[in-house]
Amino acid sequence: MARRAHSYARSVTAETELRPIEPGATQVERLLADLNPPQREAVTHGEGPLLVLAGAGSGKTRVLTYRIAYLLATGQALPSEILAITFTNKAAGEMRERVEQLVGRVSRLMWVMTFHSACARILRADAQRLGYKRAFTIYDEADSLRMVKRCSEELDVDPKRFPPRAVRAQISGAKSQLLDAEEYERAVASASHPGAARSGEGPSYFERTVADVYRLYERRMLEANAMDFDDLLVRTVNLLELFGDVRERYRRAFRWVLVDEYQDTNHVQYRLLQLLCTEHGNLFVVGDEDQSVYGFRGADIRNILEFERDFAETTVVRLEENYRSTQAVLDAANAIVANNQDRLGKRLWTGLGRGEPVTIVELDDEHAEARYV
Repeated sequence: MARRAHSYARSVTAETELRPIEPGATQVERLLADLNPPQREAVTHGEGPLLVLAGAGSGKTRVLTYRIAYLLATGQALPSEILAITFTNKAAGEMRERVEQLVGRVSRLMWVMTFHSACARILRADAQRLGYKRAFTIYDEADSLRMVKRCSEELDVDPKRFPPRAVRAQISGAKSQLLDAEEYERAVASASHPGAARSGEGPSYFERTVADVYRLYERRMLEANAMDFDDLLVRTVNLLELFGDVRERYRRAFRWVLVDEYQDTNHVQYRLLQLLCTEHGNLFVVGDEDQSVYGFRGADIRNILEFERDFAETTVVRLEENYRSTQAVLDAANAIVANNQDRLGKRLWTGLGRGEPVTIVELDDEHAEARYV
């Protein structure tokens, strides 16, 4: 294993370095020449769900972009049949640019965007089915907070006892679980939702107050023909669940769905992917359960841990070769994450050599730390 790692490192010494290509090589051959064996397995995967467990520095962005390029270069997909989801506009722009460098301007016909951008585009076409006008307004966090304040004032809610930010966060948490105002109120009454009072107690006064504000908030948002960021996801799920013709339209349109940072998806995003991909099964996700750090924002680690159960006949590919760090650093990282029981398992290695031993330095404060670094 170590010998193979070492020999491969001589040909690819960094994640972004390309190998020399023989003159006359086909486009597909050029793509595959840049990949190590597990990366190649992921990129050339046929139909059906694929889970790529990609350790830090293992080339996950390359795998995603080359997968798209491979589908286009081999004629398996038209650009308009590809939906590639990222978590930031910056990442979407970078992915689009990289694919265009590989296959040309034809890639501009793809949907490469964030969950929110994709949902907004879907809703623009059919929002009227949910009682909105197509030209609905998208409220950012500040707009949403102002609406929560307005609703709280209408209900004579004390902002000191029930800070609008805390109320808004609770509403957002409910939406991430696909609970509308009525469902949240029922959950509060039964103390069954994630934020319910602990130790078997009934719902708290705070939760009952949030339920009242949430109910009015939904009504006022519809009257304003507005959706907040959470609504973009929730309403799209509502649209696909309620209207079979819309669901089938997008299932047929997006024959290939790819998702980056899958470990950071929440329940709504999981449900959206399920609605789009259950029939054809061509869902390609890349993630790392060891880098799941957004639980406080609603990310559900079970989405990646239970992917094989949720999507039948899943193929799993592990990207374990690291192109950034020495083996000493990776050994330390492997030892730490091994203590986490909620993981699917992988062990990072590198061909970049052993490197200096990892040391621990204790300093007085963050200023001393900055000076040391």
